[in-house]
Amino acid sequence: MKALVYDGVETLNYRDMPDPVAANGTELIRIEAVGICGSDMHAYLGHDARRPAPLILGHEAAGVIVGGVRDGKRVTINPLVNCKTCPACRSGRENLCPKRQIISMQPREGAFAQFVTMPPENLVEVPADVPLTKAALAEPLAVSWHAARLALDALHMTDARRALIIGGGAIGLAAALALRAMQVTDITIVEPNAARRAFLRDTCGENAVEVTDAFYPVVIDAVGYAATRAAASARATPGGVIAHIGLGEDTGGLDIRRMTLQEITFIGTYTYTAQDFRDTAQAIFDGRLGPLDWCRHQPLSEGADAFKALRAGEVPEPKIVLIPAH
Repeated sequence: MKALVYDGVETLNYRDMPDPVAANGTELIRIEAVGICGSDMHAYLGHDARRPAPLILGHEAAGVIVGGVRDGKRVTINPLVNCKTCPACRSGRENLCPKRQIISMQPREGAFAQFVTMPPENLVEVPADVPLTKAALAEPLAVSWHAARLALDALHMTDARRALIIGGGAIGLAAALALRAMQVTDITIVEPNAARRAFLRDTCGENAVEVTDAFYPVVIDAVGYAATRAAASARATPGGVIAHIGLGEDTGGLDIRRMTLQEITFIGTYTYTAQDFRDTAQAIFDGRLGPLDWCRHQPLSEGADAFKALRAGEVPEPKIVLIPAH
């Protein structure tokens, strides 16, 4: 098969790779759409030791099952594989499984390829009227759905349901869509890139600003740098909640004194539970997350160029979805 392979820092090559083989109860999926994630960019820049070269990246995918009793079924892929037996898995918190694995991270090759194999329980069937390019967004949308759910669960019942999202990429925009689906209507996105800010306003209908000095009961950091954590801890109201999704850099930024004196809750959020993924997929199918028409589509063979454009800050769209040829 053809695949886009990470071969070293800022080096991607579209080349032949061995075909995956369905074994041990897994399904073979022909990939029809796969999104570029921020974690793929971190790996591309050499910032993720969990993704050493050579490796096929990509984990935001949808496609069609090939072979077996479900041959031809259209599916979106939950890329998080867990053990099913540990306390976290048994309690419905599969994202905390100590043995969790995710495709695009060793030892599992990713979905920037024509085919991938997955356990059947990781596949959610997609209705015939939902394009697979939209179904592939279930994974990044589920990340934000999970964060939004945790943040609102932690919010005091008397606090206003107002939210600030730091970062207007796919995860930040997805957080806005998830919060809105959860009946939060007062949402502001802070995005420093002028072209992306304009895209969020003009195409997505979001309240996107360069900076804000207002305070919010819910703050979602979808970037994860010291500067964005500093902004999050500064802009949360007393008694508010910060949900931290981004993995930009490891340390720095939080104003621990203010967070302590003002009883600000900080929640680290990672991926999603299996139920969050299913709920997000259903919200896509039901249209509750909007038209999802804010992606750029490019052939997988042009994936290296797409990464270069993202690296240069030349992409106003929050998401690039790559389309393998078959």
